[in-house]
Amino acid sequence: MNLGVARPDALPDARQRGFVSRLTPDFALPFVQLARLDRPIGWQLLLAPCWQSVALAGLAAHHGPDLWRLLLFFVGAVAMRGAGCTYNDILDRDLDAGVERTKGRPLPSGRVTPRAAAIFIIAQALVGFAVLLAFNRFTIALGLASLIVVAIYPLLKRVTSWPQVGLGLAFSWGALMGWAAQYGALAPPALLLYLSAVAWTIGYDTIYALQDARDDAIVGIRSTARLFGAHARLGIGAFYLAAALCAQAALVMAGAGLVAEIGWAAFAAHLLWQVSQVEGASPATALRLFRANRDAGLLLFAGFAFEGWLRAALG
Repeated sequence: MNLGVARPDALPDARQRGFVSRLTPDFALPFVQLARLDRPIGWQLLLAPCWQSVALAGLAAHHGPDLWRLLLFFVGAVAMRGAGCTYNDILDRDLDAGVERTKGRPLPSGRVTPRAAAIFIIAQALVGFAVLLAFNRFTIALGLASLIVVAIYPLLKRVTSWPQVGLGLAFSWGALMGWAAQYGALAPPALLLYLSAVAWTIGYDTIYALQDARDDAIVGIRSTARLFGAHARLGIGAFYLAAALCAQAALVMAGAGLVAEIGWAAFAAHLLWQVSQVEGASPATALRLFRANRDAGLLLFAGFAFEGWLRAALG
């Protein structure tokens, strides 16, 4: 295998020259693609609310984020994102066959059978469950409850133009989990951070859906990108504004200081930049803006984390 060029069996929105795609043996690549390991932005965005919540909980308790919990959430996010994507691909294999960007995925292309994909889901879910068992009972119950939302989300694109809301509810669950892992309960800062993450997810997934708006209309897939149409920029901006305001309210309720506010300001500025670029965006630009949300999430986390570390240092 030539490690310097993109593989012919790499998918269009993957990091085609990334080390995962380049180093994966041919027999394993379809499963790597099912789990989206060649597209790390998904688990990065799933992880962001988890880490933000761990850091916000630490800030409220006057210390930095718990490093062991950050590691556990990293492993859990990679595993459960992979399981969720595999489940989604099983349900959507016929729809994916009609969309240019997705027709080469392992299931619609026939490189993996639905039975093999189902077994793969179980293996990934077991990893996620093992991680969940490391937390307190309340957090375990909360994590199991998320499976209801995860199971429903892939079906929404068939019945509503707001499937991004379902993704937001599922992808933002970590904003509750990090706080629960610290305190064994939920509180207003965690709930506000969750609402912020839901609105943020709706915004960035609308940007992602702009890539497929034409093909989605042909095969009957609904999305906020199609719903907003020519007003996509306004819709995305409204949800990003809600994300910034809810994050600010979470900071106030947690008693955050200047350092966390700087992180929030950087997060809000990043969202504003995205909105300024989205008008008339090509599929390539939409994908670039979507991926940029990894940095937006890290900026907010960094503000929370450094505020907590500063408080611990000052006693």
